Amino acid sequence: IVVLGGDNYRIGMAGGSVSSVDTGAYSRALELSAVQRANPEMQKRVYNVIRALVEDTDNPIRIVHDHGAGGHINCLGELIDPEGGEIYLDKLPIGDPTLSVKEIVCNESQERMGLLVHEKDINKIKDIAQRERAPFYEVGKITGEKSFVFKDSSKKTPVNLPLSALFDESPKTVIKDSRVERHFVPLSFEIKSGAEFKKAFELVLSLEGVACKDWLTNKVDRSVTGLVAQQQCVGALQIPLADYGMVSLDYRGQNGMATALGHAPVPGIIDAKAGAILSVVEALTNLVFAPLAHDLEGVVLSANWMWPAKQPSEDARLYDAVKALSEFCIALGISVPTGKDSLSMTMKYEDGKVVKAPGTVAISAMSECGDVCLKVTPELKAEDDSVLVYVDLSASHKSYLGGSSFAQTLGQVGDKVPDVIDPEKFKLAFSYVQKLIKERKVLAGHDVSAGGLLTAISEMSFAGDIGFELTLNGNEKEVVSEAFSEKPALLLQLKQKDVQEVLAKFDSIGVVAKSIAKVGGEEIKVIADELSFSAYVDELRKVWFKPSALLDSFQTANNKSEERFNNLGKQPLKYIFPKGFTGKAKDYGVDFNRQGRGSVNAAIIREEGTNGDREMAFSLYAAGFNVKDITMTDLMSGRENLKDISFIVFPGGFTNSDVLGAGKGWAGAFKFNPKVAKVLNDFYARPDTLSLGVCNGCQL
Repeated sequence: IVVLGGDNYRIGMAGGSVSSVDTGAYSRALELSAVQRANPEMQKRVYNVIRALVEDTDNPIRIVHDHGAGGHINCLGELIDPEGGEIYLDKLPIGDPTLSVKEIVCNESQERMGLLVHEKDINKIKDIAQRERAPFYEVGKITGEKSFVFKDSSKKTPVNLPLSALFDESPKTVIKDSRVERHFVPLSFEIKSGAEFKKAFELVLSLEGVACKDWLTNKVDRSVTGLVAQQQCVGALQIPLADYGMVSLDYRGQNGMATALGHAPVPGIIDAKAGAILSVVEALTNLVFAPLAHDLEGVVLSANWMWPAKQPSEDARLYDAVKALSEFCIALGISVPTGKDSLSMTMKYEDGKVVKAPGTVAISAMSECGDVCLKVTPELKAEDDSVLVYVDLSASHKSYLGGSSFAQTLGQVGDKVPDVIDPEKFKLAFSYVQKLIKERKVLAGHDVSAGGLLTAISEMSFAGDIGFELTLNGNEKEVVSEAFSEKPALLLQLKQKDVQEVLAKFDSIGVVAKSIAKVGGEEIKVIADELSFSAYVDELRKVWFKPSALLDSFQTANNKSEERFNNLGKQPLKYIFPKGFTGKAKDYGVDFNRQGRGSVNAAIIREEGTNGDREMAFSLYAAGFNVKDITMTDLMSGRENLKDISFIVFPGGFTNSDVLGAGKGWAGAFKFNPKVAKVLNDFYARPDTLSLGVCNGCQL
């Protein structure tokens, strides 16, 4: 039994207890002791070891398990089940010598992994761990005695449990609760003119849950690994509007993985069952625009339940929500193999006041993709004679506003929420949209969720920097309900010539679909009798962007947030390629499968924390170099001397955790280690060498 990673500290000791009780129920000291912490750079070192082992032609890992809740007692217990084993306390890494045995075996320091490996592979794994600077500990063995034993140097066994006590004979928990019938007030509103309708729309666009998330995405690196096929931002203006994230599985193929999220906390207040189903549906209506390899059948879900359990009627509501989600997923033919729960979503104050978070489930949907180049994004395309088709996946003719963003702007909740009445029709519609995507008939696509139909079309307009004309029919209540209802639906931008065929197919499935808007111009026009209004795209886009600018002002200085806001829409992303550039590797003599490589050897040199090494290595390989992976420990140990290398690259990434002076720290490893300094000086003294630094490598 091997542990890789960091030391044991007094971290997360009360995690198991505190995670399932109301905040404020225990002392502040006990609650703080439940906080989990981890060192991401240490995790990266451990990851590098596991990656090297997994990619070996003979992977020596028999079982692998992360350290999280429960610490060693959980991780190592899972590794030895069902055979049993013993762990040597003296071999476990101790960062704090004052830890008790209980604290050693139960702390939740998270930058560690447990491995079960064959004895013959120990030295191989140890060598790789040393190369990656990942602490390595051989901590125990399998005994076959069906027990879980921790031994110390004096042969005492502070933990000695039959495995059945941990895994087989847990007492069944019976939770008793009763339902409380709640009556919600119907939504009350009055909109009589186009000016009032526009004002209501601007209020919806200004909610944090609906508005632009640029303040989040403008401060993160969205390209690490070089395999990102779809990041958060889309279109020429790089607006964060992507419905899903997608990565390629390698640098040469076209297969990938996509993931999308869904949640519906406010509808869940009104109807726990509908809230759970809507969470699944939102994840799927986001994911549907990725070209899935196996349609809906290839989708798996992770369900994270966040609920104020143990409050009156909340356990009953949770039961109803889980049951509804289960039955809905079974009807769709998709599984929920994993998830987690946070059942302490209640805060109790000293004055007796109790605040509950709305019971909700956050869904992560994942699936393998076929050709990642077939992806569909939300920004409207400047395609002549194209229209937007609205596809109602709820199988309901009602546009309920309960739990909607529009209701929130009124300070109300509402009484009736959207739902998906027929899972089979949803499934058929999902599959048909996938077919249209693979036939390249969908120019742009977006799901209808937070903010409703009018918001969804406008977001497509904001990202594409192009207007539309939307026609809404009915009386004032019906128009407002259709515009702001968040019932599950899709928007597809199609060429006019494909519309009739598509509408006919949806009709045959039994799903309502209709041509709803024309694309083009610089204005957003809503045609709805007395409620008609129009505005320039840029005007409403700034309303939508304003909350992001205000949030951004808290994290930037020198009016940079305001400068960014004023510049919105004025700097479209443009690519300027060399004349005759095709973008196809084969047109430039690149043959990834070529057996005989060139005569020039290149190498990447990486320090702990480097994370841009793989894409850089492949870039060198694609350019025709023979490429070698070299770590700083390779240079320090003398395993590498660069004598056969003509081109070195110091890749980007979070060397030394990217703290201030991180590059200087890396440089110190060269300057103050005589052996390494000589290797580098000898390299630069040669007349036929070249070096490149990127990011931290540039600071170096």
